[in-house]
Amino acid sequence: MSAEDSLARAEELLARLEKTRAELERLSQANDAEKALDVLTELSELSKAIEDELQHAKRDAETDAEP
Repeated sequence: MSAEDSLARAEELLARLEKTRAELERLSQANDAEKALDVLTELSELSKAIEDELQHAKRDAETDAEP
């Protein structure tokens, strides 16, 4: 996977993260603590996946930049 592919994947994950964050906000207003905890877990997993993709993109970009 190229750096560009990793960045595109990270952007997709960021969009999912935003949708999930909005869902958490909705659940907090509805006082649905159990589902909110599930959504928090999902947010954590998405954040980790985004971080992994960005690290992968960084490594690929550094490798591509080497002579």
